[in-house]
Order: sequence, then C-alpha cells, then structure tokens
Amino acid sequence: MGLNLNPPTNFAMVEEGIYRSGFPHPPNFPFLGSLQLRSIVYLCTEPYPEENLSFLRSQNIRLFQFGIEGKREPFAPIPQETVMEALKVLIDVRNHPVLIHCKRGKHRTGSLVGCLRKLQGWCLSSVFEEYQRFAGAKSRITDMRFIETFDVTRLRQCLYSIIYRYHGYSSNKRRLMYREESVQKTRIASS
Repeated sequence: MGLNLNPPTNFAMVEEGIYRSGFPHPPNFPFLGSLQLRSIVYLCTEPYPEENLSFLRSQNIRLFQFGIEGKREPFAPIPQETVMEALKVLIDVRNHPVLIHCKRGKHRTGSLVGCLRKLQGWCLSSVFEEYQRFAGAKSRITDMRFIETFDVTRLRQCLYSIIYRYHGYSSNKRRLMYREESVQKTRIASS
C-alpha cells in the first residue's frame, strides 16, 4: 500500500524548482516530502506552527518568513522591501526546490509570484491572468496595482552581480555554489 500524497490547497508548480500553495497541514507532509524541498518561503505574520516546524526539521528544510499582512481592508500597502527580500530568496537556486505559501495561496503568494513573473519579463496581462486564476472571485485590485508598479530594476542589478557555475560535466543545469563549496572542491581536486 503506497503513501497517500495530498497536496496543499492551491498547489501548483510555478516553474522547475519553485512551487506555490496555501498553508500546508500534516496530511500534506508526505506530499511535501516527495518534493524534496530545501526551503519554504512563508508570507504570513503569524508564527509557524510547531508541528510544521518539526516536519521542516525532520526534512532539513529551511524556513524563510516574510510577514505580510493578509487583510487589505482598510487598504494596507504590501511592503516593497519585504517582497524584494523574498524575491532574493526565491531566485537563489541554492534554496531550490522551494515552496511559497501564505494561508490560502491566493493574494500574498500571488503578489510575490506576480513580481517574479514581472522580473522574468512576462507581459502584465499574463501576470494578471495567472494571479486571477488562483485568487478567483477574490482577486484584489490593490494586489494587481502593487504588481504593476513593483520596480524590478534594483533586483535585476543584484542578479547581474551573481556568477553561475556549471556543476558536473554532463549537467546542463546551472547551479549557484556557495564560496566555501567552490573552495572545497578546488582543494579536493588538487589533493
């Protein structure tokens, strides 16, 4: 008898190595384990529950928490700097595979994914279509306005400073290595 693999609500692949969902609960843990996650980007202000932290420890998954308020009435702006920091974690391939989630995987997660899509050069109509597909009837014009006005140029400058190295002889996947990793491989090779 196999494991029962139940994904969290609103689960989807954003792209290879990046996933999104609503808040994962214990019945979702076997499914998350099958993804072999390295990191979780959590976008809520509430503390992460102990049972979830225990699961993360058991799987050696790193938690990055970026507290963004969930209620938009009355209008509370999404903090640009918080989204910028979350994007830096998200685009660092050392953190992949990574799961982005908030409570329902709609607004905060959709806003972060929308900013990622903007960084990737997607046209706004496609970004908004993806946001609306997950938010459904509860789409927020304030979130879409945030995505539209989000300035990705600072993050692009940061990206230009990152050096990618190819790992292995037959691999066509780029892998960003920590400086210590690179130094250690050099020492091993020269031994």
